[in-house]
Amino acid sequence: MNPYGYIAVEGLIGTGKTTLARRLAQSWNAALVLEEFEDNPFLPRFYEEPQRYAFSVELSFLAQRYHQLKRVGDRNLFQPVTVADYSIGKSLVFASVTLAADEYTLFRDLYTIMYAGLPKPDLLVYLHLPMDQVRQRIRLRGRSYEQDIGEDYLDRLQRCYLDHLQKLSGARVLVVDIEGVDLLQDPSAYARIQRLIATERPVGYHIARV
Repeated sequence: MNPYGYIAVEGLIGTGKTTLARRLAQSWNAALVLEEFEDNPFLPRFYEEPQRYAFSVELSFLAQRYHQLKRVGDRNLFQPVTVADYSIGKSLVFASVTLAADEYTLFRDLYTIMYAGLPKPDLLVYLHLPMDQVRQRIRLRGRSYEQDIGEDYLDRLQRCYLDHLQKLSGARVLVVDIEGVDLLQDPSAYARIQRLIATERPVGYHIARV
């Protein structure tokens, strides 16, 4: 049985966030919130000219995520559980890597104002993969605009994610090491992750391996 009402799944590109969120939602008859990154017109441009489009892409994602997650508070009587394949904190993590210092200060102020009114996840799950496997997953996804993403950029994102999660006050955070695990091909791996997520745990930062 799942003890949480709102679960957010995080991780780098290709770690299986959406796959896991979909399966959890199906298993628990939960409402599903998926990031609409394909609707962001700035994303392909950002990967081509990151300095020029960084603020535009981060601000547009922040607004998009805010409008989606604002609806999480209106839980349906027949779907009391919500599973999302991101949290609003993702915006702050990415902005800390992509934006110049003055832009980040402005962005953080906007984020703080908007985040204050949003429901917080009862559990935040981070799927952790070694960088070589992240790169391999990106190649397999085949999205042209992702193929030139630098490893340094991904490594910085991973470190910023983990730093952000460790500093979250009053949150339940579960970092799941999925090295060598393919959620699409290994049903038993999903069952193990589901059991990990469904285990009630105290507030704090927890690490587990599948």
